[in-house]
Amino acid sequence: MTDLAVIGGGVIGLSVARRAAQAGHTVTVHHDGRHGASWVAGGMLTPHSEGWPGEDRLLRLGLDSLRLWHETFLDGLPADVVTARESLVVALDRADVADLRTVADWLSAQGHPVTWESAARDVEPLLARGIRHGFRATTELAVDNRVLVDALDAACRDLGVRFAGPVDALSAVSAETRVIANGIDAPALWPGLPIRPVKGEVLRLRWRKGCMPVPQRVIRARVHGRQVYLVPRGDGVVVGATQYEHGRDTAPAVSGVRDLLDDACTVAPGLGEYELAECTAGLRPMTPDNLPLVHRLGDTTIVAAGHGRNGFLLAAWTAEHVVTELLPVGVP
Repeated sequence: MTDLAVIGGGVIGLSVARRAAQAGHTVTVHHDGRHGASWVAGGMLTPHSEGWPGEDRLLRLGLDSLRLWHETFLDGLPADVVTARESLVVALDRADVADLRTVADWLSAQGHPVTWESAARDVEPLLARGIRHGFRATTELAVDNRVLVDALDAACRDLGVRFAGPVDALSAVSAETRVIANGIDAPALWPGLPIRPVKGEVLRLRWRKGCMPVPQRVIRARVHGRQVYLVPRGDGVVVGATQYEHGRDTAPAVSGVRDLLDDACTVAPGLGEYELAECTAGLRPMTPDNLPLVHRLGDTTIVAAGHGRNGFLLAAWTAEHVVTELLPVGVP
């Protein structure tokens, strides 16, 4: 077994640490204790509804990871981690319908058909009256990102994982193997990693008495060319997310919040009566091709970073892949 140091305490680092500890490795997580991108995320596990023709490899990774979520990853985690068990992707106008048909046809050609709907409001009454067409992805999930991060932290501690402070250099870590899983800060530990921060605002809307009920599914739509998603929570809805490059700025901008509110209420007008409970912004660790970096960098170092908007979805696959990398050479 390996003495393993995981650098990073977000969903990727904690998922790797838990899986490695389950496999019998001795694990230490190095983390500064601050909330990062994992605390801001929508928590969608939606490879079908986020797919787009040409992103075949990302689709395959997402589907592999979603399968692991269903089969093993949720084992031992609290039931309230999962907040939705289906996604509904809807179209607002004819151009959007054409785009959705393109995606649905591509998914079918890949062997992963989705269910087309011509009466979307019968599926989710919260939708605006003019919205009719869309498709359902019945195996997709959503999780409460904050509940999950706390649950993974607790699971790691129950498994004997140690926690230590942050490190500024790999040379400060004496473990046999180091896993770089600290998101946008990964290049500081291994210069040249092609990871950059991409800002995204997210809103949390809280249900109030007399309002339309919280949706039962993840709802995704495109409004005036902008993507918007509504993700159920126990007490309301998470709305996201903008995406633009603005260095390491994490202050929510008025224009981003305005666009999210406008788009969310265009898709589901009843949300206008909800309480605006929180406005936050996080930094996604993006790569040039939108694919994560999960591989060996050397004999003693593995990178598990650059997951972009798919950190929660790909956490299960990443954890399994890293544990496989820890196997001795020649072991299947």
